[in-house]
Amino acid sequence: MTFAHHRHAAHCESGVISNLISHHGMPVSEAMAFGLSAALSFAYLPFIKLSGLPLIAYRQPPRAIIKGLAKALAAEFRFETFRTPAAGQARLDELLTQGQVVGLQTSVYWLPYFPEDMRFHFNAHNLLVYGKEGDDYLISDPVAEHPVRCNAEALSRARFSKGLLAPKGLLYTMVKLGPSIITPYAARKAILKTCRIMRAPIPIIGVRGIKMLANKVAQLDPTARRSSLFVGHIIRMQEEIGTGGAGFRFLYAAFLQEAAELSGMAVLTGFSERLMVIGDGWREFALTTARMVKGRDAMSPTKLAGMLRNLAEQEEVFFRELKMAMT
Repeated sequence: MTFAHHRHAAHCESGVISNLISHHGMPVSEAMAFGLSAALSFAYLPFIKLSGLPLIAYRQPPRAIIKGLAKALAAEFRFETFRTPAAGQARLDELLTQGQVVGLQTSVYWLPYFPEDMRFHFNAHNLLVYGKEGDDYLISDPVAEHPVRCNAEALSRARFSKGLLAPKGLLYTMVKLGPSIITPYAARKAILKTCRIMRAPIPIIGVRGIKMLANKVAQLDPTARRSSLFVGHIIRMQEEIGTGGAGFRFLYAAFLQEAAELSGMAVLTGFSERLMVIGDGWREFALTTARMVKGRDAMSPTKLAGMLRNLAEQEEVFFRELKMAMT
């Protein structure tokens, strides 16, 4: 058995939902799914800890892409969680028997088809299950080049992993899909929402959140081991967990290019190109930070803070001018 709509993707949730909607008869790219759901964001959340370090998010929370896209496309999904692994597996098997393709939220750590050095405790990894053969589930995981298999025990552990963002066996299925057309109005509305998020008057969100993180980095002691752990955590959140800062900006740039073609607004092509340059800046920040963490360059919180502030300024101008172009 094969899954006709499996496509490798940059990010798991946008990849899964674009593949699922395409399976139901409405071809939609990952970039369009990400952009229409207004998923691009930034948040510095020092009150939420991952291994004792603050949560730094470069996108909206888990499920925001699915729910945002459902609203934009007048679609409906059913979400179900379970108290026990047995109940979760029974429901998954029932849906597969009905011929449904099922989305799951899982922990990367327990998925055996991931290389060992890529497994870590992250409970918001999305994938699709499209069949079962014996004790193996047939999986379309958008981070994989091709469909993969996972045995029932491992998948159950991944679905019921404990900790932050514990999935509780979450599965979701398509209930209905609205008109199979993406309108210029929907794209414009989504772009304006992203502009509001990135320019929100809240210290921990959007451009202001990047500036707050820069201020925190500037206060670090360059000789303290804790400083190396902190900045290393920033780039792990940026580049390893959920696509990250640069990757999300490249994805959103691709959305703006598609939106330009959809709406006939050539100005969006220019914004797409500008955001690619900003994404390159985030990659440069990650590379500079990595060299410091590995001891190849001297630790310099001042330099890193300066790079973050520069990125914040670029994004502030970018989203202000993008909003003006849309109004």
